[in-house]
Amino acid sequence: MPSKLRDNLNSRYFEAANQLKSKQARRRIVAYVESYDDIFFWRTVLTRFENEHRYFEVMLPSHRKLERGKKAALMAGLGEAMIACVDADFDYLLQGATLQSRKVLENPYVFHTYAYAIESLQCYAPSLHDVCVAVTLNDRRYFDFEDYMRQYSEILFPLFVWSVWAYRVGKHNQFSLSDFNRIADPGGFNVQNPQPSLDNLRHKVSVKIRQLQAEFPDNKAEYLKTRESIKSLGVTPQTTYLYIQGHHLFDNVVVPILNKVCNRLRQERQDEISRTARHFTQRQNEMSCYEHSVLDIRQTLKKNMGYILSEQFRRIQRDLEQYLTKVRTSPGT
Repeated sequence: MPSKLRDNLNSRYFEAANQLKSKQARRRIVAYVESYDDIFFWRTVLTRFENEHRYFEVMLPSHRKLERGKKAALMAGLGEAMIACVDADFDYLLQGATLQSRKVLENPYVFHTYAYAIESLQCYAPSLHDVCVAVTLNDRRYFDFEDYMRQYSEILFPLFVWSVWAYRVGKHNQFSLSDFNRIADPGGFNVQNPQPSLDNLRHKVSVKIRQLQAEFPDNKAEYLKTRESIKSLGVTPQTTYLYIQGHHLFDNVVVPILNKVCNRLRQERQDEISRTARHFTQRQNEMSCYEHSVLDIRQTLKKNMGYILSEQFRRIQRDLEQYLTKVRTSPGT
């Protein structure tokens, strides 16, 4: 393919390529994503929409240059044969307050995660016990992830409303995502007694809220309006964790907890092997077999598909279902 043509691939190019195929051939729809890590997630989203008439190819929007990121995906010549699949980030909650937010929400060929990012959905609380089982091969429910993440979210929710408000009205210099993340870090987490970390988080949140109330004393009506607005978008006090910065949630909240829980479960399984082995050789063989079977926590979490049961995942699929219905019924298709 000539380089100039290759550099200007857009939906019309792929639509024309589809037209050149026989009527029985499956139609290709290119789905541009932000990074390599996103390819697997969007494959899990799109697979159920493939049939004898169409298939999707998930790829980065790079041709001659190695381009990645949301801007590169959104700059592509999108259309019926080329869609963009991106993280919602704050663009979903900003509801058109910025140019990028309007692109994400208004372009019919752009689909987003609803949760802040793919990492957020990988940390979907009801699935975290299954991650522990995959890593340690120990199914004992040693820690209640759902209860902890619910309490964590309920504590953060009032401050999260302030964060969304600050970005909607351009006050993020006074209260940035970095500021929020520093407060949202649970700190010294103890898996056997998580309450002190929650108490510490509650104290940090209260201090910051008092500071913001003093800085913006006339903001009560706008605060309440923002709170109701984000609730209408699906954010609840119990699920706030899904809407905070994905990398922060993954690296600073969930992985440290998983490390401590999985270490405990591994130790329990190793102790069981030592206790039940009939002789030294059997113990060594069983221990070696177990150690070769356990998995890496971060890599397992990155491949966690428990999010398919989440409301956010269902919303993505509903959007695609509606879009593909329109494509099927539009003239010339």
